[in-house]
Amino acid sequence: MEGRTGSRRANALKGELSAGASTTCRAPAETVYDLLADLRSHLIWAGHRHKGNTRLVVVDAPEGPAAVGTEFRTEGTDPMGRFTDASVVTEADRPRVLEFVTEAHLETKRGRGVDWTNVHRYELTPQPSGGCRIAYRVRITRISELPGMLAMFKVPGLSAVALKAAEGVAKRGVRNLARLAEERIGAVAG
Repeated sequence: MEGRTGSRRANALKGELSAGASTTCRAPAETVYDLLADLRSHLIWAGHRHKGNTRLVVVDAPEGPAAVGTEFRTEGTDPMGRFTDASVVTEADRPRVLEFVTEAHLETKRGRGVDWTNVHRYELTPQPSGGCRIAYRVRITRISELPGMLAMFKVPGLSAVALKAAEGVAKRGVRNLARLAEERIGAVAG
């Protein structure tokens, strides 16, 4: 069906959007992967430790490491309103890749409902000097409509500004993940 993804509402995007960030981490890829696969830990590094007004506030996930097919729910806030998300893990290859697809619903501060489909991918690469490189990318494949600030995605120059802001949020999340992994190895080594 043209302009539609699954059973959700139409896609207002002209093409896929993408933002991401990467950083190095002193912790080995296995430690970082284990944090990513512990979906409940996302509430720490993408929630409690996330400065700014975009963060997770609830994570409802099963205990234990995530595997392909693991489903979980999250809630979060950002400048536009409040998100409620349903996600499923689509790739889980320890210690290299964790990917999940999120069907998100944004309730804007003005009461509009907007549905999104996002693909979150974390790639971990061991470094010769030890530790690893964490690369995160989010692909926004669908947004049902573009009200308010989301209208920026319709304008090429403004779309780049909006994606730059998304990359700032991604950078904070990746840094928080790296710090938490480093703390974990410090606790083991200490």
